[in-house]
Amino acid sequence: VQLQASGGGLVQPGGSLRLSCAGSGFSLEDYNIGWLRQAPGKEREGVGCISSSDGTVAFADSGKGRFTIARDNAKRTVVLEMNNLKPEDTAVYYCAKGNSRGQGTLVTVSS
Repeated sequence: VQLQASGGGLVQPGGSLRLSCAGSGFSLEDYNIGWLRQAPGKEREGVGCISSSDGTVAFADSGKGRFTIARDNAKRTVVLEMNNLKPEDTAVYYCAKGNSRGQGTLVTVSS
């Protein structure tokens, strides 16, 4: 069972990024999938999640109104769309299934 987040990079404040989570060894669509992040020197925190049953999404306050999560069943991925990015969004972003967390992708928001 492996999870892999991708799509990170350098973006200016106010910009957007689209992160993808791919899974191997299991069917991503059968599980609730969460997004986490860890900023330098800070604790890991939840960003949001999407349910397997009906696609219900939930977000931490930090991302409400700016982030969306959706499933791309054709590509078998879960996408985290981040808009109006702020420097405080700089972190390594991970996707997770239960207690399993894959390799993250670095998002840097800086001018």
